[in-house]
Amino acid sequence: MVLMASRLLWEKGVGEFVEAARLLKRRGSRARFAIAGAPAEGHPTSVPRATLERWKREGDVEWLGWSRDVPDLLARSHIVALPSYYGEGIPRILIEAAASGRPIVTTSSPGCREAVAPGVTGLLVPPRDAVSLAGAIETLLSDAPLRARMGRNGRALAARHFSTRRVLEANLDLHREALAELQRSLGLRFRAAEGSRG
Repeated sequence: MVLMASRLLWEKGVGEFVEAARLLKRRGSRARFAIAGAPAEGHPTSVPRATLERWKREGDVEWLGWSRDVPDLLARSHIVALPSYYGEGIPRILIEAAASGRPIVTTSSPGCREAVAPGVTGLLVPPRDAVSLAGAIETLLSDAPLRARMGRNGRALAARHFSTRRVLEANLDLHREALAELQRSLGLRFRAAEGSRG
C-alpha cells in the first residue's frame, strides 16, 4: 500500500498522487494507493468531496477519509508519499513515516526535502510532476530490500533528528540564542545611552 495522509488541498499534491496511481495501474501495478484525510471545508483549494468520491468509484485510489489512527495506517503501508508543494515546515506525516520505518517519496519543496536523506531514507521528486512521482514509487514498489533499507535508515534519522528530546533541545537552543541576542542588543543600547549623557 502506498499511503498519502494529508489535509486534502490541491497544493499538497493530491492530484499528482492520483495521476501517479493511474499511471502505475496502467503499467500493471497491483499496489493499493490510499488517501487518508478529509476535505478542508471552506478552504479555497480544498479537493471537493465529490472529486474524492469519484476517484474512489473509479478505483485507482482508495479514499479512506479522516483517520484518528495514523499509526495503524502507517503499519499497513509500505511506502508513504507526500507530493506537496504547499509552503510549510516539515510535514508531520513525513516525520511519523520515518519514525515508523517507512520509506518516503516526497518533493524537493522546502519543508518536505528536510525530512528525507535522498537515496537513503526516501526519494525526492520535482514538485507538480506526476510522472517523476510514479517513477519513484515504482522504484520502491519493485525493490523490497531497498524499501526495507530506507525504512531502517528513516527510523534512525527520525530518532536522531526528530525525537521529542531533540526537538525540545533545538527549541531551547533557539530561545537561548534569541535571549542572548536581546541581551546584546539591550546592552549596546544601554551603553549608547550612557555615552550620550557623558
